[in-house]
Amino acid sequence: MSTSSDDPLYRDPSLAQFYDTANRWGPDFDFCMKLAEGANSALDLGCGTGELTAALAATRNVTGVDPAAAMLDIGRARPGGGKVAWVEGDARTVRLRKRYDLIVLTGHAFQVFLTEEDQRAALATIAAHLSPAGRFVFDTRNPGFYGERDVRHSSVRQLEHAELGAIEASDESHYDETTGILSYENGYRVLSTGEHFAGRSQILYTPRDKLARMISDAGLIIDAWYGDWEGNPFHARSREIIPVGRLA
Repeated sequence: MSTSSDDPLYRDPSLAQFYDTANRWGPDFDFCMKLAEGANSALDLGCGTGELTAALAATRNVTGVDPAAAMLDIGRARPGGGKVAWVEGDARTVRLRKRYDLIVLTGHAFQVFLTEEDQRAALATIAAHLSPAGRFVFDTRNPGFYGERDVRHSSVRQLEHAELGAIEASDESHYDETTGILSYENGYRVLSTGEHFAGRSQILYTPRDKLARMISDAGLIIDAWYGDWEGNPFHARSREIIPVGRLA
C-alpha cells in the first residue's frame, strides 16, 4: 500500500483507481484480522484505499494514515469508510498523540522507504503509537528469495475493473542486487477504449538481520518471524519477512 506522497501510482487518481482491482483481499488481510481479535483500536499505516482499514473499523476504533489523497478519497467512499479516522500523513513523521492495540503496515509499504534513515523513522512511528500491550505487524519481501529469480521481470494479466470493464495490467521490473532496490513500472490499458495509464516506482529489499537490528534499536521486540501470511516460520528462502512484535 502507498506511503510515498510523490509516487504517481498512488497520488494520481487516474492510477489510484486501479489499485483495488490489481490488489484483492488476500491472506495478509486475513492474518491481520485474526491478529486484531481482542484489540480495541488499530492504526493502519500506509492504508492506501483502506479495504483492510474499513474491515478493522467494523468493531473497533481505527485510524488510517496515508500520504496519498487520491487513495484516501477511495477509502472514505468505500462501505464502512465512515467509521475510520482518515489522516493524510507520512508514516515516517506522523504523530497522532494516541496509542493503539494493533499497528499494521501491509502491502509491502515498508519497502517504499529507500534509505535506512527513513526505515528507522517508520519504525520509530510504530514505537511511538503502540500501547503497552499492543502488537505490530508488517511485511517486506525477502531478498534471499528474490536472489534466486531473474533480476529482470515482466508480466501481463487481464483483470475486470468494476466500472471500466476488462483491463490489461502489466508490470516490468528490474532488481539491482548491489543496492537491493527494485525499480518497476505498472501499466493499465482499458480494453474497451485503448486508454493507457502507467507509473514508475522503487522499493527496497532489506535482509532480516539488518531489519532485526533496526527494530531492536527502535525499542521494539519481535515475538515471531513469519515467512508468509499463512503463518509459516521464516527461513532463509522464504518469500516474505513478516515480524510480529511489541514494545520492548
